[in-house]
Order: sequence, then structure tokens, then C-alpha cells
Amino acid sequence: MIAPPTPQGPVTVRTFTQRLSATPRGARLARHLALNQLDAWGIAHGTDASDTAAVIVAELAANAVTHGRVPGRDFELRLSLVTASVRIEVADTRSGPRPPGPGDVPPPHPLGDSGRGLVLVEALADRWEVLDREPPGKTVRAEIDLPGWLSLVRLGPPPARSTTAPPPDPRPVPPTCRSGP
Repeated sequence: MIAPPTPQGPVTVRTFTQRLSATPRGARLARHLALNQLDAWGIAHGTDASDTAAVIVAELAANAVTHGRVPGRDFELRLSLVTASVRIEVADTRSGPRPPGPGDVPPPHPLGDSGRGLVLVEALADRWEVLDREPPGKTVRAEIDLPGWLSLVRLGPPPARSTTAPPPDPRPVPPTCRSGP
């Protein structure tokens, strides 16, 4: 008798965590760090997944700085390369009302200056949710599916980039003229 296969949950392959100051500069840095980390994992700059992650990190970090800021406390960026997706988590330390979750984000006022961040997250993320955090605060988690994600999984450190010289020029070298005794 053969036992039926046991369903497996997502397996984390790579993780990156960084605490940042709850300032506009910290939010900007979160986006840059995320893009560089994804590139190091094989999700190249300029790809759909990288561009989508950049927008999501920028919006969630801006929300953490604008709406979740507690003076003297940082916010946290966490990236995880999990089975078939990249997970983005931004946590702040402000307790109180939680932002709306999936399906509950109101449309922004057409002439308003704000209110589009979670609308973008909802449109771009394949899945997302708002979680309570211990110690006080909340975490917004978004996931982006990665087709062909198995090619990103490497055992050991990533291969070194080639630093070899370019191939020689195939054109013939003209003879040199020498004058003298």
C-alpha cells in the first residue's frame, strides 16, 4: 500500500531582511536594496518581476514611513524567494487601525494627492495580505509569481561574472614601416 503524497507548503529558498529608518530616505533605500537583492538572486533589473517588485516595495515603504511611523522606530523590509514566487514584506511599529486588506481598498479620489499605494499593490501583486505583528505593529505581505523560478535556485554562491578579455579583432594587422639604418 502506498501512502498518498503529503501536501507541502512553500519552501523558502533565499531571504533578505533589513531595518531602515522611517524616513523618505529610508523608503527610497528600501527600493534600491530590494532591486539589488533581486538582481543578486537572478531576477534581473528591468524584467517584469523586478519592475513589479520595485513598485510594490516603493509603495509599501512609503506607507510605512507616512502612515506607520513611530518616532525613534524603524520599519523592516523582508524579501523571500519562495516556491514559485518572490515575497515582499514591509513591517512598521504603529499599532492602531490596520489598512484595508485585499478586496477592501477604496478607489482613490480622482483629484486626490494620495490613496493610490494599496490600489497599485492590489493591481500588481498576485497575492497580498495585512498581518498583525508582534511587538505592536503590522506587516503588509505581497507575493509576485515567478514563472521559471527553478532556474533561480542555485546550490552554493552564485557563479562569478566573467571578466575575460574580448576576443581578438579578426581583421589583419597592417605591416609597420620602419626607416633607419
